[in-house]
Amino acid sequence: MPLSRLAALHGVATSYSPSPDRTVPASEAAVIAALGALGVDAQTPEAVQRSLAAREGELRERLLPPTVVCWGGPPAVSGEREPAADDPAPTARAGRPKSGPLPAALTELPAGTRLRIRTEQGETRSSAEQLPYGVHELEATAPDGRTARAHLVVAPSRLPTPPGRTYGLLVQLYSLLSGRSWGMGDLGDLAELTAWAGRALGAGFVQVNPLHVAVPGEPTDPSPYRPSSRRFPDPVHLRVEDIPEFAYVEDRDRVRALLERADRLRESVLHKGALIDRDAVWELKREALELVRDVPLGPGRRAAYCDFLAEEGEALEDHATWCALAERYGSDWHSWPTGLRDPRSPETARARAELMDRVDFHSRLVWLTDSQLATAQRSARDAGMPVGLVHDLAVGVHPGGADAWAQQEYFAAGMSVGAPPDAFNARGQDWGLPPWRPDRLADSGYAPYRRLLRALFRYAGALRIDHVMGLFRLWWIPQGEAPTEGTYVRYDAEAMLAILVLEAWRAGALVIGEDLGTVEPGVRDALHERGVLGTSVLWFERDWTGDGQPLPPERWRADCLATATTHDLPPTAARLTGDHVELRDSLGLLTRPLEEERAEAAADAGEWLTLLARLGLLDGLGGSDTVSEESEIQAVHRFLLRTPARMIGIWLPDTVGDRRPQNVPGTWNQYPNWRLPIADAEGHPVTLEELAASPRLHALLDVVRGRTPGTA
Repeated sequence: MPLSRLAALHGVATSYSPSPDRTVPASEAAVIAALGALGVDAQTPEAVQRSLAAREGELRERLLPPTVVCWGGPPAVSGEREPAADDPAPTARAGRPKSGPLPAALTELPAGTRLRIRTEQGETRSSAEQLPYGVHELEATAPDGRTARAHLVVAPSRLPTPPGRTYGLLVQLYSLLSGRSWGMGDLGDLAELTAWAGRALGAGFVQVNPLHVAVPGEPTDPSPYRPSSRRFPDPVHLRVEDIPEFAYVEDRDRVRALLERADRLRESVLHKGALIDRDAVWELKREALELVRDVPLGPGRRAAYCDFLAEEGEALEDHATWCALAERYGSDWHSWPTGLRDPRSPETARARAELMDRVDFHSRLVWLTDSQLATAQRSARDAGMPVGLVHDLAVGVHPGGADAWAQQEYFAAGMSVGAPPDAFNARGQDWGLPPWRPDRLADSGYAPYRRLLRALFRYAGALRIDHVMGLFRLWWIPQGEAPTEGTYVRYDAEAMLAILVLEAWRAGALVIGEDLGTVEPGVRDALHERGVLGTSVLWFERDWTGDGQPLPPERWRADCLATATTHDLPPTAARLTGDHVELRDSLGLLTRPLEEERAEAAADAGEWLTLLARLGLLDGLGGSDTVSEESEIQAVHRFLLRTPARMIGIWLPDTVGDRRPQNVPGTWNQYPNWRLPIADAEGHPVTLEELAASPRLHALLDVVRGRTPGTA
């Protein structure tokens, strides 16, 4: 039918398959709404026919798609960093061929078509062969006079394989308090953690939660996966005392008062049972940062700040402008005066000039936070970590935040990202995040995506991509509708992957895709082909095509980050004891009687413990009833070491027996998501200093390092 044909030509699905043996039709209303968000009128049969004719005519006449991908060979040196086009002093590599076989979009051009290519490096070419890596400008002129312009992405065929195996720690940074924190973990704590883990434990990386800037307000949404901007980091993570200008604040009485308040805030979390209060921490730090801003920068610091402003350009100015306007008009730009809802309007330009002092303040906060992130990565590398920091890229941004305001042309208005119903969630999910428009991304040569990746790779040894399946397709839900009333919209996965591989290779960084849950056939193969590592969590690794039993270690994939748990799952101690079932029951999340859930959880844990015992990984072979919980957790990690996984991740709370998940999906106020400090088995908060001295932590890390417990 015409609507199905029109939808297919724009990458909008009219059905989906939640399982290989089942196909579910998407609602016609969702298909029409998704097309409308892409600027395609499908409201009536007549409109569908007009839009279909226009699209088919456009495709017939088009010489080139807006973005063309050409895969090259692998890098000559594993992990070598390629200088970007805008590096201050790029290294010349003359005569080094990179581009591989020409893509079909070029080989299928009419005979006699002339090409003109302007490379990132400033060269002009008449052939697409032997091009350097980069995003180039391509112009094609056919013999009949038709002309087309496109972006030509030339990327390595795959990322280098990680050299050898490495293990590291996984932590939600806010939960890691030290004796110097102001009520939540900060970048000073992160630098200390990386230095200690690298030097004392031999760790190769530390993975943290997304550190993107949050949407301000009270209460602030504590989830790190719904940020205001993914491009810029959140200044709430600053270690204020590490800012050079802080030592020169003149009002020492106010400084002492601030430090005393910080002490009380920290003590309330560590010793009085209080939850992490991000808003209270930010209020305190903002007051301190206002004092810091009044201290003049020295000549060298001023020059560095000016360089940062020039490098970040309009994107930083937009972000800081949004922050300044949010202070005056609230944190949802949809409710601002009409003229200010457009970042390019004359009204916004006037407001920016009037608020220039606040714009500069927020710009400086980004610079300071960026600098401390870079310091944390240097600390990791100086400590001998081959990877260092693994940063986390959230799947989207808050609809009222800075990115959604500044990049409106790239977001699909009236749509939200989520997930369709599946075996784990019969109602589906709505994450409340506006999706990027695939057509606008392609027309721009994926400019906002490139800028985002380049910013994150600046201080990352690896990048974890949350819901990496979103590079291929996303579930779009019309705003106001139930998650069941959505449909999939496809992205140009080849282009998205090429940009990702290109920017990661330039930075000499790894990429880890979070590919848990329902994954479209072919996605994992495509990611593997390009050198993107997957994510394997022990409790999910079963022989799903066979007997359903736990997957033996030799059958795990090698190109992955293997872990026992994640921030959205129960800690290992809770999984082994069944405490997570009791928690879900207390929160009203169970869909079956409690006894059934208990029995299933016990059977699940029992099957894994039986396998661990059969492999000789438990201290005693008489069964789980003769082995301590701590020994069972150690056995779980011995099992991970038996797999061929290239990266082994240890959930830091597991090292001290913490039983509380950091986040319980499906809850909001019912559970203190994203607000819990790391705690021991009794629920007592544990500081970074106490972690470093913990016998239980060192015993587990000795297992991971293949040492006899207790040896130096």
